[in-house]
Amino acid sequence: MLIGRIEERAAIDRLLAAARAGKSGSLVLRGEAGIGKSALLDHAAAAAGQELRVLRGAGFEPEMELPFAGLHLLLRGAVDAIDTLPGVQARALRGALGLEPGFNGDRFLVGLAVLTLLADLAERRPLLCLVDDAQWLDHASAEALLFAARRLEAEGVVLVFAAREDERAFPAAGVPDLHLTGLDPAGAAKLLARYALAPRARERVLREARGNPLALLELPALLTEAQAADAAPIHAFGIDARPAPGRVHRAFRDRIARLPEAARTVLLVAAADDTGSLDVILTAARTLGADLADLDTAEAAGLVHVGDGRVTFRHPLVRSAAYHLASLVRRLAAHRALAGTLAGRPGDVDRWAWHLASAATGPDEESAAALERSAEHARARGGHAAVAAACERAARLSPDPRERGRRLTLAAAAAAEAGLYERAGELADQAAADVADPQVLAYLARTRAMIAMAHGEPERAHALLAGTAEAVIGQAEDVAVTLFFDALTPAWIGSDYAALAKTATRVSTLPSTKTGPLRPMTRVLAGMGGLAGEEPPAGLAWLRDMIEGLRDRSEPAELRERAQLAIWDLVIGDDTKAHERAVAIERQCRDQGAIGLLPLALALVARSQMFLGLHREALASAEEGLRIARDTDQGYYAALLVGVLTYLAAIEGDEERCLKLAAQIADVHDAATGGIRCVSLNLLDLALGRPETALRRAEAFGTVGPAARTVMIMHRMPDLVEAAVRAGRPRFAAAASERVQMWAAQTPSPWAGAVALRCSALLAPDEDAERYYEEALRLHLRGGRSFERARTELLYGEWLRRLRRRADARHQLRSALDIFDRLGARPWAERARAELRAAGERQTGDGRAPEGLLDRLTPQELQIIRLAATGLSNREIAAQLFLSPRTIGYHLYKAYPKLGVASRAELARLDLDEGGPLAWQ
Repeated sequence: MLIGRIEERAAIDRLLAAARAGKSGSLVLRGEAGIGKSALLDHAAAAAGQELRVLRGAGFEPEMELPFAGLHLLLRGAVDAIDTLPGVQARALRGALGLEPGFNGDRFLVGLAVLTLLADLAERRPLLCLVDDAQWLDHASAEALLFAARRLEAEGVVLVFAAREDERAFPAAGVPDLHLTGLDPAGAAKLLARYALAPRARERVLREARGNPLALLELPALLTEAQAADAAPIHAFGIDARPAPGRVHRAFRDRIARLPEAARTVLLVAAADDTGSLDVILTAARTLGADLADLDTAEAAGLVHVGDGRVTFRHPLVRSAAYHLASLVRRLAAHRALAGTLAGRPGDVDRWAWHLASAATGPDEESAAALERSAEHARARGGHAAVAAACERAARLSPDPRERGRRLTLAAAAAAEAGLYERAGELADQAAADVADPQVLAYLARTRAMIAMAHGEPERAHALLAGTAEAVIGQAEDVAVTLFFDALTPAWIGSDYAALAKTATRVSTLPSTKTGPLRPMTRVLAGMGGLAGEEPPAGLAWLRDMIEGLRDRSEPAELRERAQLAIWDLVIGDDTKAHERAVAIERQCRDQGAIGLLPLALALVARSQMFLGLHREALASAEEGLRIARDTDQGYYAALLVGVLTYLAAIEGDEERCLKLAAQIADVHDAATGGIRCVSLNLLDLALGRPETALRRAEAFGTVGPAARTVMIMHRMPDLVEAAVRAGRPRFAAAASERVQMWAAQTPSPWAGAVALRCSALLAPDEDAERYYEEALRLHLRGGRSFERARTELLYGEWLRRLRRRADARHQLRSALDIFDRLGARPWAERARAELRAAGERQTGDGRAPEGLLDRLTPQELQIIRLAATGLSNREIAAQLFLSPRTIGYHLYKAYPKLGVASRAELARLDLDEGGPLAWQ
């Protein structure tokens, strides 16, 4: 019976009740060893009764380097259900569990497969998953389970983790946690009452245990009969300065020390083993002189349990005590025995390699090579953290310094891929002293640059790449050029335009870049160098030629390369092509389960949708991308997506939301995010009638900062032209307009020319302004950026009204108002309405556009509704949106009444096209 823990039990019971009602939830129980976490998991399992299916797993410290070991243990009773998953998810999960070798998919795809599997299992009855000692889960299992936990919503699934107090050992952002403290005095006394202790002995144990339940149960075993009866003094438990878990650990050590040597040996082998297999443990123990009878002695002492062919320790502290009580010589012998037992056994190659390495006492190439092969197995299963651990250990065992440097480089890269940047940096620093080969140096430089970018240090990333390029240029010029090319991105992001221009110039002097396969890289560098030197005529021309040349050939097969092309499409202002390319990449990411790349794809989709006037769609894309970016710990892409949301809030005039979002990216200074933040705040001030504020920000931001080096200038400077005109600062307006004209001349998109003409109209005398406005509108009608078209119409309508040409003004203002209303640009729509009233148009009602049916949907509901309308099943939609089928059904259930439909058949009759009004067909 569980004593106390009323609040903790209530929290678990609420999760179970919600699961019975079809809701999902998750919880992390945190506390010191022995505090009662496992007991609460037992309570959860008992409270689940027959109504919930229960899956139990745990992390084991010796298995932390084996990818997906913890996940395999949790799902061992449900592997048959994997076959029902969507194909790519099933292959990913089978590959992770070692059931389908050779599949190497996106590492986050395993998390999606786990989510779908748990949801499927909950279809018949609610599901409870309990994971003990989560701080010892291997990184890949923890990542997959937490990815699923953060996306559970309406499946009837509960995930409860028990972990040590230190949150660094099991970081679980986005999952609620509950911290356990010791039992209160009454509960502690009640638990201790099962022992016949005299008053002074009872008081001493209570004081030493500090409410830790396991300590309350184990410390009395250290007392002699006389001490328990208060007939002999209790000098100390020997470790008074230690917290309760230390005392418990000492209690277990003392109990093990009293066992016969052979029983201690079999316990040591079991502690060194990471399978729990009775066969493996006994086979290894026999080589060291122990046998089944000795294991029986250990079980009789209450230290292990043997059953179903497995050996289970009573508590993780027993395992730790059994292992660390032994001398180094005996521990090495145990690992040698286990390595000999596992040698040649199918499926145990990785465990054999680790035991072989653990038995090594110095440099050993055989063990190092075995570990490197183990790392390749882990890489094929997506276990990057396991790759890092295996390669690092292999490096330590390498007799050859060059091999040591190469393996440390591999370890650093794998740690970075796993998001373990601090560890990756340490490994990279250690590798540097032993690396001389140009290819390995380049790999190490790219890894160190990745780490620098993750820490928000683009200048350092550029310096690492460019510096390594210079170092290897005499040995491998082709390697050097690719490093210079890689150095382009961090220099651009960090607004280090001098470094970028210098790099472009340096590459242009190399003979190998004049022709051949390196030529495209040289052209890109030349184009970006031109932009860095504020030479848009040269820079944009180079980039445009390069992009057009690539379009004439087949698209790159690599999704990330294609994403880079979409970025360049946006740089040169080709919104339509960027949108087409980004949508294609997004679809492929979904089809292939490439969740790690999806935030970038959605950032590109959202930006292009935003520029094309598809604001509702941009909101849905950005919110989904942001959720995934945060789930996958990709801060750079998260910042890009927050920037999109900031801009959309500015257009809507939602000042509170805009400022809140802008504050989230205030410390991000790359060209893309910093630029859009500045543009958003300027636009908000302009919309709310604060032109002077926008101008002051422009002066503080500078006219040569990130937003002045790309086509982003076509978003920023026109706003400043209008703000300066309204603030009565013609010289500022003229200077800003000049920059707009220069960039628009090199941007063939009609919208850019139209905006430049609008700026000219604002500064022109009345006799010339109309000509500029009319020409601008003719260009707007050729397509692109409806928000900019509406702004041109608004300004033209205001100009016409001031000249008392009210009928002409009303025509322009009505068109502008329609677009502003459709886009939800409230302050701009209010300004257009005010001008219409001033122009003599009578309006009825409250002057607000009626709410459309689509306006009632959340962005996520809109996504789901559109996919459902195409005939996709809930399961197919879930695979597209990386959610569970039950969550899809939940959102459809909420969306149908908002649209006045009751089925997919009725939904299919609605016009749900992007940007169009909702109507019955």
